[in-house]
Amino acid sequence: MKTVLVVAAHPDDEILGVGGTVARHVAEGDVVYALILGEGQTSRGTHREDVGRGVVDELHCNTLESAHVIGFQKVFFADFPDNRFDDVDLLDIVKAVEQKVQELQPQVVYTHYSGDLNVDHQYTARAVLTATRPIGNYCVEEIYAFETLSSSEWNFDHSAQPAFSPNVFVDITDYYAQKEQAMNCYVSELCTFPHPRSLTGMDVLSRTRGMAAGMERAEAFMLIRKTLRK
Repeated sequence: MKTVLVVAAHPDDEILGVGGTVARHVAEGDVVYALILGEGQTSRGTHREDVGRGVVDELHCNTLESAHVIGFQKVFFADFPDNRFDDVDLLDIVKAVEQKVQELQPQVVYTHYSGDLNVDHQYTARAVLTATRPIGNYCVEEIYAFETLSSSEWNFDHSAQPAFSPNVFVDITDYYAQKEQAMNCYVSELCTFPHPRSLTGMDVLSRTRGMAAGMERAEAFMLIRKTLRK
C-alpha cells in the first residue's frame, strides 16, 4: 500500500489532471489525499471580495462530493487567493505543502506542470518541488506533473518552458466513467465544448493520450523525479 498526495491549485484540477489515476490507485489499495491550495472562484469578480464566501463554500462542497466519487481519503483546503498566487509569498505556499508532506508521509506526489499558462499552477509546481526536496529521511519517492485542460494546452509561449511532453501513461479505461462522474459534481466549473474544460474535451484528451500508448484511455504525466533506494 502506498500513500499518495495530489497537490492542486484549484478545485477541479485534481479530477481533470489525475482523477482516473486516483481511482486506479484507490482500487489497487493505495490511500490518496488531495491538497487544494487555492480557494477557487474569487478571481471571477473584479476584486476578490466581490465573490462571497458562500460561493467558495459551495464549490468546496462540490469538491467533497467529487472526492467521495473518486475515492480520496481526505481533501485539505489551504484557501490561497484564486489566480493571485503571485501576490503571496512563495514561502507561505511551500510551508502549506511541507506541512501536509510531513503529516501524511506520501511516497507518490502528483502536481501541476510548471509550464502551464495559469500562474497558480506555476507557483504550485515550484512549491511542491521545494517542499519535497530530498533532505534527510525524505519520504517522497516519485513526483509526477499532470496536465490541466484549459491551461497546459493554452500556453503557446514556449520560450521559457517547453510544452507539456508526457513520458508516463496510466491506463484509466476501467476508471474513466468514475472520473466523468466526479467531474460532473463541479457544476460551476464545467464548460460547453469546444471549451477544453468540458466533458467532451476530457473525453477527447483521454482517448488521445490512450492512443499514444496503445490504450483505449489514459492520463499522461511527466516524471519529475523518481528515487530508488538501496
